[in-house]
Amino acid sequence: MPAAPLPEPSRFRLSLLYAVVFVEIGIAMPFMPVWLAALGLDASVIGLLLALPIATRIVATAPLMSLIDRGVGARALLLAGSLALAATYALMPAGAGIGWPALAVLVLLNAAAGAPLVPSIDYLTLAAVRRRRQLDYARIRMSGSVAFLAANLAGGALLTALGESLAVPVLLTGLALIASGVAFTSRSVAAIAPEHAGGPRPKLAMRLVLCIAAAAAIQASHAAIYAFGSIHWTAHGFSTATVGALWGVGVVAEIVLFALAARLPAAWRTPFRYLALGGGAALVRALGMYGLGDSLPTLVGLQALHGLSFGATQLGAMAALSAFAPDGARGRAQGTLSAANATAAAGATLLSGFAYRTGGPLAFLLMAPLALAGLGLTAAARARDARQTLACGTDTTEAEGPPRHDTDRQP
Repeated sequence: MPAAPLPEPSRFRLSLLYAVVFVEIGIAMPFMPVWLAALGLDASVIGLLLALPIATRIVATAPLMSLIDRGVGARALLLAGSLALAATYALMPAGAGIGWPALAVLVLLNAAAGAPLVPSIDYLTLAAVRRRRQLDYARIRMSGSVAFLAANLAGGALLTALGESLAVPVLLTGLALIASGVAFTSRSVAAIAPEHAGGPRPKLAMRLVLCIAAAAAIQASHAAIYAFGSIHWTAHGFSTATVGALWGVGVVAEIVLFALAARLPAAWRTPFRYLALGGGAALVRALGMYGLGDSLPTLVGLQALHGLSFGATQLGAMAALSAFAPDGARGRAQGTLSAANATAAAGATLLSGFAYRTGGPLAFLLMAPLALAGLGLTAAARARDARQTLACGTDTTEAEGPPRHDTDRQP
């Protein structure tokens, strides 16, 4: 008996999935360190607990996402991850009461549970875009950025009112449960199972590998700003309110790009041009932070470049995955991108830490070579694609990635 056809993918449901997961991230990222400090833990222990999730994402994301290629539904992975996330958040106060080693185990399990969440939603969204041409990846993904900004703005006041010592894990538990509920009721976002599930694993084309490496290098060039931007700005006399507003400028610029990306000419919505825009903006941002990182008007412009340095790079990476990842390896490709991003970001963060300690704004300058590497890798991917086009006798570079049109063209 043939399986019942899947319902048409729902833009609202996909947007809601991004929103509930990114609200959770928007609370956890800035306020988990505050909760750990409220426990009275030593700074070195806090550093270890904050480093564990990064290491876990590097190791766990690609294998977990590869399960999709073996027949595990991305929605099922999202549901299981959200439930496990809720369980580990709920147990953290008890774990802290036992001692920091028990808390470390919960943090590690929590990170493994959370590792496939955003990649799974990206996978589902790209699958939906390929099935339904009216959908627009950028506008769907925009809901995550809006939710993240809202969580940042409202989270501080909410946690102050509730009390940080218990409110952080309780709130995150509730948000994870909400995310699992949304995943459970979102059958309309389920992707068609890969044709080659359980069969031989297709290789990732070199042009896709190069695009993944380019995106990882460009995203890693943000490491110094993420880690030391606020410290650098407050050291130059900017108030915490001004610093918060500067970060807000970056997120708003990202939202604007996602909202307007579909209006760009079709020729600009290719993986290589998105990545080139992102790499160029990241290079300007790194150089600007080094030379003019204490000038407020300049900083507003540099933070506005986040819309391109992060947003265009994200769109370029998703366009490359959609256009170049073979069926039967899309989950692995999505996981490989996430693991590459985490690995590059971890290395760049360590580098920027040593550089900022010894040379202050030199840390920002050292991010410029990463942006340049991203541009070089993008050029190499474009050249590889051109050779593929000549070999196949077809033009694949005009395929649009996430924005609107079907990009399910195989290498």
